Amino acid sequence: MARHFTLDIRGMEPPEPLERVLGTIADFRQGDTLRILSDFEPLPLYRILERDGFEHRAEPGADAPCEITIWSRV
Repeated sequence: MARHFTLDIRGMEPPEPLERVLGTIADFRQGDTLRILSDFEPLPLYRILERDGFEHRAEPGADAPCEITIWSRV
């Protein structure tokens, strides 16, 4: 069964947001998703996601200026 997580990284100081996201997706299975609420687009994260086999979608959100959804390609 797929799991769906939400992580609010607004107001966190680096490197905590990156560490929290990577910790959350470390054991992702097919179908799992992570929704991130952020004040900014975490551009360095996107390169890591691509390298590690994840996809993402970023868009302006209703709950935060930027909402990013992450899921595993495999």
